[in-house]
Amino acid sequence: MSTPAERYAHARQQAKAARTELAAFTAGIGFELDEFQEQACIALEAGRSVLVAAPTGAGKTVVAEFGVHLAVSQGKKAFYTTPIKALSNQKYAELVSVYGEESVGLLTGDLTINGEAQIVVMTTEVLRNMLYADSAALDGLGYVVMDEVHYLADRFRGPVWEEVIIHLPAPVRLISLSATVSNAEEFGAWLAEVRGRTDVIVSEHRPVPLWQHIMAGTSLYDLFESDDSTRVNPELLKLAEQESRRSRLGQPGHRRNRNRRNDSRRGTSPAEGVVPKASRIAVLKRLDAEGLLPAITFIFSRAGCDAAVHQCLSAKLSLTTPQERATIRSIVEERCADLSSEDLDVLGYASFRDGLIHGFAAHHAGMLPTFKELVEQLFLAGYVRAVFATETLALGINMPARTVVLEKLVKFNGETHSEITAGEYTQLTGRAGRRGIDVEGHAVVLWAPGIDPSGVGGLASRRTYELKSSFRPTYNMSANLVTQVGREEARKVLETSFAQFQADKGVVGIARQVRQREEALAGYAASMECHLGDFSEYFELRRELGAAEKRAASGTSRLRRRAIEESMLALALGDVIEVSGGRRAAIGVVIHPGRVGKSSVQLPTILTVDRHMRVLRESDIAEPVEALMRIKVPKRFDARSPKSRRDLSSSLRNAVNEGGLPPAAGDSRMTKPQRTAAEDARIDDLRKALRANPCHGCPDRETHARFAERWWNLRKDTDGLVRQIRGRTNSIARVFDRVCEVLEKLGYLPDNTSVLRRIYGEKDLLTAQSLKAGIWEGLDAPEIAALASTLVFSARREETGIIERLPSARLSTSLDSLVKVWSELDDIEAQHKLPRTAEPDFGLVWPMFKWANGRNLDAVLRGTDLAAGDFVRWAKQVLDLLDQVAKVSDGETQPRVRTAIEKVRRGVVGYSAV
Repeated sequence: MSTPAERYAHARQQAKAARTELAAFTAGIGFELDEFQEQACIALEAGRSVLVAAPTGAGKTVVAEFGVHLAVSQGKKAFYTTPIKALSNQKYAELVSVYGEESVGLLTGDLTINGEAQIVVMTTEVLRNMLYADSAALDGLGYVVMDEVHYLADRFRGPVWEEVIIHLPAPVRLISLSATVSNAEEFGAWLAEVRGRTDVIVSEHRPVPLWQHIMAGTSLYDLFESDDSTRVNPELLKLAEQESRRSRLGQPGHRRNRNRRNDSRRGTSPAEGVVPKASRIAVLKRLDAEGLLPAITFIFSRAGCDAAVHQCLSAKLSLTTPQERATIRSIVEERCADLSSEDLDVLGYASFRDGLIHGFAAHHAGMLPTFKELVEQLFLAGYVRAVFATETLALGINMPARTVVLEKLVKFNGETHSEITAGEYTQLTGRAGRRGIDVEGHAVVLWAPGIDPSGVGGLASRRTYELKSSFRPTYNMSANLVTQVGREEARKVLETSFAQFQADKGVVGIARQVRQREEALAGYAASMECHLGDFSEYFELRRELGAAEKRAASGTSRLRRRAIEESMLALALGDVIEVSGGRRAAIGVVIHPGRVGKSSVQLPTILTVDRHMRVLRESDIAEPVEALMRIKVPKRFDARSPKSRRDLSSSLRNAVNEGGLPPAAGDSRMTKPQRTAAEDARIDDLRKALRANPCHGCPDRETHARFAERWWNLRKDTDGLVRQIRGRTNSIARVFDRVCEVLEKLGYLPDNTSVLRRIYGEKDLLTAQSLKAGIWEGLDAPEIAALASTLVFSARREETGIIERLPSARLSTSLDSLVKVWSELDDIEAQHKLPRTAEPDFGLVWPMFKWANGRNLDAVLRGTDLAAGDFVRWAKQVLDLLDQVAKVSDGETQPRVRTAIEKVRRGVVGYSAV
């Protein structure tokens, strides 16, 4: 029993707790906080930043909402940042429902609503731009939410997160929300270093338990044994073994076996290991029978998602009641009322609407944003019960389901088909289980030939992944930093990045290896000691003699290099040559002969048989080169066209095959190098010095030499490790130095960065260079829109970028100039060992030109493989770039750019919210 004093102290503590903002906040939300939520909120109210890492659906956003509550109660501003516009729109709507329209704003680059509000939702790029512009909107900022902060690992957009974290004013408290990552403590330590006191709160507990299954045919099996969440169900292992045995024996299943089904929840294996393939309709019907809808089926293919909807329509599947169908029809028709019937026909509106009415829909980036928003709205409302989606749905949008289905465990990553990672599996299946609605969530993997249940179990049991920085200095970032704080201070700022933090941490292990090797070196040094003299000096003479003989044999003299250069300059258009430079060996045809300029020599450009375009370098050629043959290069050959490159490479391959392969490098055609008199004299001197050294007469000379050789090799390896340490230490700053060297060479530094500072994107410097070169001048609005598209568009397949002709002679001239500017920039980047700026892509030129000329959506998309949603998304990016260009251009160009903006922002492009 407590004493009166203890009861009094407890009462005071309770009274104090009741007066906190956290108590006021929890009183308004109507439910008790989980332990990790409460810990994070207490840290925030105490004035500390927080990193909250927890599974999808665990309720991390409650912490963010409390941060917004604190900002309002303290009279400060709160910024809520997200990685994608769709998530920004969603958060904006949620906050408006709590605080009202007058208190909440939205900034997504192309959409501005109440930007001066106390609470503003925005994409992370918008906040980064505000920081570099030193925007007045930052005044009074108290809290910044960084939702989905693990996005900083994204190769293309991730660096923006680090830029924001580094540059936010010191008093701002940061609320970082992340999926569960294995190195949260490491990330939190970096946040504490750059932002001050930061509490790391990690929760691996899912509030809604997730059950893992494999569906074989229409039989649903638990992935793990019921009493062991790590041991794979032996029935699945047996089924896999039976299928494997049948495959090895080449035995197809008997028809009678294929017709046998086992529909029990934990049924026995189908007969003799034959697994019948269930259709998408059958899968949905089984899930519906088990009470496992609503479900999201991840297909990893836009065409597959659309096909699934058509399959459901063809099968006359319906997952809704008559009353629900009437309600859905009303909502859909109201939301789409402002779209023209002409555009709706092009967008496939009728089948889209019919699918929604019957409770199923697709969701992918190729859809019109308005359509995607409708799917999300109706799914959350419980009207849509089956969604077929690509993995983009997993990026933060609040769209949980009772069940997640994975049709395959392989996806196309843009370059090749690869198995999904454990982190991706966790992200996708994290959608399963709706907090406050479902008592459990379900993840279902569909059986496929060759599936390994143990492998699926490995994916399902590893629920975390490591967060790795993708940060690197960009041209725009460097220009802004140098202008704001000067080059030396900018260098120091970049050294505080998470990328450098991780690199420095890796140095510790390498330094340990160096210490161990230094001990071994001391042992070798003792073993090679000679009583007659300094054996290290003698061994150095032996090494120098060997190197001199090797140099003489290689024949790399100045005369030889001059002969090589002259032979390359003598090559003509169409000459076919062999490039024998090591790993870059190839056969190619000259498409641009070499030339001697005022201050430099430009060596020829060749196109290889595998369609690679290369500017030759001296290191590519070991001997003076002669043409093996000559082929015809078309007069209208366009090096920037993938089709032209493909056709010429094909002609080259045919010519080589018909004429026989050329002799290999170093054959009898090559002139053997001749040793010079100076080289001979040097070798003679070294031999005399070697014989004169006292150690040359030591009876144990070769034993000493063996230890000296080991010492030398280990010394070389150890020095390599030391160079690794130096390479990692200040590595980001060194990349920054190279970026600055390029900017100096092009005239932007020290004090000409005004244009570059306001151009954002992957082709920031190329865009600035195009403005500097006057490429935008003289173009009308549709031509300007088409030009801008080449600086943002990236074809999903190479052939998408092929164009036979251009809309106008003026635009053709400008694009030729743009390619020339890019080529010069590409050479400079190669010289400075920097990542290369991607070549302008012409795949959107015609669609954007037509759209800006007022053509309808059908005419714009006709003859392309662009989906309507893709076109709208790229048009939005074109608008973003045009808006930047309008702010930095002058003269007649500026009003024409603004006219281009007006012409592009119309119809479905202007109507779409994202």
